[in-house]
Amino acid sequence: MTRAEQLTDPLAYHGEGPCWSAAWGGLRWVDMLAGDLLTLRGDGTVDRLHVGTVAAFVRPRAVAGYVVGLERGIALADGPDDVPVPRPELWADPGVRMNEGGCDADGNLFAGSMAYDKTPGAAALYRITPAGEVTVVLPGVTVSNGIDFSPDGTRAYYDDTATGRTDVLAVDGAALTDRRPFHDGDPGRPDGLCVDSAGNVWVALNGAGRLRCYSPDAEVLTEISVPVRLTTACTLGGDDGRDLFITTSREDLDDPEPAAGAVFQARVDVPGRAVLPYGG
Repeated sequence: MTRAEQLTDPLAYHGEGPCWSAAWGGLRWVDMLAGDLLTLRGDGTVDRLHVGTVAAFVRPRAVAGYVVGLERGIALADGPDDVPVPRPELWADPGVRMNEGGCDADGNLFAGSMAYDKTPGAAALYRITPAGEVTVVLPGVTVSNGIDFSPDGTRAYYDDTATGRTDVLAVDGAALTDRRPFHDGDPGRPDGLCVDSAGNVWVALNGAGRLRCYSPDAEVLTEISVPVRLTTACTLGGDDGRDLFITTSREDLDDPEPAAGAVFQARVDVPGRAVLPYGG
């Protein structure tokens, strides 16, 4: 099993949502419950931008700038380092917050929620079109987490962490249908995920300190270990797309490891794809 190397200091309480994009010069991720965006600069320094009570995820916009998930909605920035402007909230319940998100090839943003107390079925996965129209595509989920799409756009891979597995869904126009189990997350809890250029699925197994790569046929291809139990999410990037970046957390740990909250990095064989931007 390959072991990931520590890339940054343990800067985040709950690191999440890494995303590699040339739009902001490389790697960006969130310190979710601090409400901050973190950006790794070329000289190795990390900039921090506060955007709200929660910063759930970040993706580039097709027009410029970026979209970020806030506590109960999204915000849009026109430039790579601009302060984002909030859009109308998607729900009013203060007990539910945004958690993770990703985009499809048509520029739609899929953003999911969770209850602060993880009430079963209290959350949903939303589809936000480039025009800003919002629909619920998966109601009654518990901890909506990683979502990404196959290179041909026919499949969506999705983690509702409370189920203990990764699911696969068929993409049918604007709908996600035929949801079914893809692979269980034993020995961890499936959290963030990303899909590489060959259609393989990388899943962060929270609590197990590892990443697992599955083929499109759900065969386990490889695993990467991390010296931190709470591995939260992953993305592929770097100059050749073969750097796997892994975020970690020290949320609610009674005995946090010294490196919990750092970003880790490992080299992989199959490159990733350019991140799909939000069309709005």
